[in-house]
Amino acid sequence: MSEDAMSAHEVLAAVRELAPVLRERAAEAEELCRVPDASVKDIEGTGFFRLLQPRAYGGCAADPVLFYEAVKEIAKACGSTGWVASVVGVHPWHVGLYDPRAQEEVWGVDRTTRIASSYAPTGRVTVADGGFRISGRWHFSSGCDHADWALLGGLVLGEDGAPVDMRTFLVPRTQYTIDRVWDTVGLRGTGSNDIVIKDAFVPEYRALSFGPVSALRTPGQELNPEPLYRLPYASVFTTTISTPIVGIAEGAYEAYTEATKRRIRVSYGQKVAEDPFAQVRIARAASDIDACWLQLRRNMSELYACAERGEDPSAELRARVRRDQVLATERAVAAVDLLVENAGGSAMRNGPNPVQRAWRDAHTGRGHAANDPERALVLFGQAALGLDIQDTML
Repeated sequence: MSEDAMSAHEVLAAVRELAPVLRERAAEAEELCRVPDASVKDIEGTGFFRLLQPRAYGGCAADPVLFYEAVKEIAKACGSTGWVASVVGVHPWHVGLYDPRAQEEVWGVDRTTRIASSYAPTGRVTVADGGFRISGRWHFSSGCDHADWALLGGLVLGEDGAPVDMRTFLVPRTQYTIDRVWDTVGLRGTGSNDIVIKDAFVPEYRALSFGPVSALRTPGQELNPEPLYRLPYASVFTTTISTPIVGIAEGAYEAYTEATKRRIRVSYGQKVAEDPFAQVRIARAASDIDACWLQLRRNMSELYACAERGEDPSAELRARVRRDQVLATERAVAAVDLLVENAGGSAMRNGPNPVQRAWRDAHTGRGHAANDPERALVLFGQAALGLDIQDTML
């Protein structure tokens, strides 16, 4: 069956079938400090990267819940691969919001073209005739080695030097270089390197302002009328960051329970599986991980239902999405900690131990700006109290 003909459910089934292979390559990803080319090729073969791609360019424009479920399955097998799959996999959705001319430049010749990103507005932007000139360094571009375009954040300044607009600039790889600086304790395989531009011109139609994105009224809707392209950017983006961490926690849970069935605690002369305290930890971790996913799934389903009805989601729903997204990360990391605390010293030895790797990956992912709990939770509190909320990440 061709990729164009694959349904989202068939893609999810193919991802699950591929997961054991990705698990076997987890150590290789860490050693390379990037996802192996073979893994990206295999994931491409499942149709995964087309889940959120517009139908106009051979994609599924699928229910986002199916996309996140596929992300979770990949992250269970390999945290770094799941992180890259999530981030790179969501970019076709974002490009689908752009002017049709930009979409044609990305996918007109090759519908399998992949896009990386670095959204923090760290570069320099100058208004030019017909567009903008940008330069600078953008950090933490996960999976950039496997992409031919990049989405880069930047602030447009007024004559007084104050920001008047924030835009995301869509730039081809011919205009930037990659500085391979990624060397971390966790998520080592994500290859989240720096993107460097000396001076590049970006036409107006490839510089999407956050104004229309936040208002859910974007140029891409002319070409892509599917409900998927009427979802809030902040909700989609932050869920893209939390879901791999939930998948990492699920993978840690499965590896821990499997190892515990065979483990003997010499100090007490008993099988760890017979230890009631270990059993309680398993129950607590499992419940927290379930809660993470159930809330993420519910919220994204409700957002998608609003889009299907042609309605804009309420501020209350958007605030709840952010609340549950950031708490999903918090709970997932805590669940991994709970398991590691009872995994014994052997679990922390250097080597390909999946529980130890999950612990490192989850804590590294927790450091992402989207996972700052106080900044997200205050928004829900404000909404619950009837206060006016003004935040770009809502």
